[in-house]
Amino acid sequence: MIKLLVAGTVAYDSIETPFGKAKNVLGGSALHFTNSASFFTDVGMVATVGRDFKMDEIGFLKDRNVDMAGIEVDEGKTFRWEGKYGYDLNQAVTLKTELNVIESFKPKVPEEYKDADFVFLANIDPVLQSHVIDQIKFPKAVALDTMNFWIENKYNELIDVIRRIDILVINEAELREITKEHSLVKGAKKIMTLGPTCVVVKRGEYGVFMMNKEEIFLAPAYPLEDVFDPTGAGDTFAGGFMGYISNVGDMSLTTLKQAIIMGSVMASFNVEDFSINRIKSLEYMEIKERYSAFKRCMQFGEIEFK
Repeated sequence: MIKLLVAGTVAYDSIETPFGKAKNVLGGSALHFTNSASFFTDVGMVATVGRDFKMDEIGFLKDRNVDMAGIEVDEGKTFRWEGKYGYDLNQAVTLKTELNVIESFKPKVPEEYKDADFVFLANIDPVLQSHVIDQIKFPKAVALDTMNFWIENKYNELIDVIRRIDILVINEAELREITKEHSLVKGAKKIMTLGPTCVVVKRGEYGVFMMNKEEIFLAPAYPLEDVFDPTGAGDTFAGGFMGYISNVGDMSLTTLKQAIIMGSVMASFNVEDFSINRIKSLEYMEIKERYSAFKRCMQFGEIEFK
């Protein structure tokens, strides 16, 4: 049984950072998410690729119990993105976007995915995100990511689908743009009046802000010596976050906090190489060791106030 369903994109990326270049490498929101989440739970992917896509390049995911029956191979070319980063790796400059098969994509959820306990709607048109929700039976939780393009061009449709989800996972600029609030606290509260019970804000090298109806939780980013490519780090974070929640099977405050740290751990590996390469070669023991190191970074003793 598929425990976690992701709907999003599988793409070919061309990336340039101050530390190197990579041309026509694997990318896309659903692929980065699944590459991460599959360490923790059984994942089913819903996406589309063109005839030019080499399915054997992602064959390694089958060894992690990833089901790819939901990936459609359509006439045309696979979605392609080209971007460049300066030394501020929090911000990508898009040089070229070729939607290709994405333009006519209408997600079809396989019958065996419709009983999934958890659903992640990666960055695609909010109309399509709603279409995916319509096909799922009784999920325990639905999470959603988006981007400034949809906020600016399909705001009403985005708000409609946000009303139907449990967790919103976005970056701080997007939260401010949706809510028109500079304060993350005010912005998260405004989102929760729409329906979600939890808001997770990705802050790049500054870590993660999470708010639910119980409290606020803050986590730093894991300190790294080398960062090569931040592309897909947010989706990799979401994969670790939702993969862990799916593994535990609940949405308690403790689980949410642990899931944020696990997502941050996975994102820290992602940026150490281009494309999906670092997570593809990752060993589970490395995840365990970095989680422990992350925990040590955040520990501090009690202070006795007099």
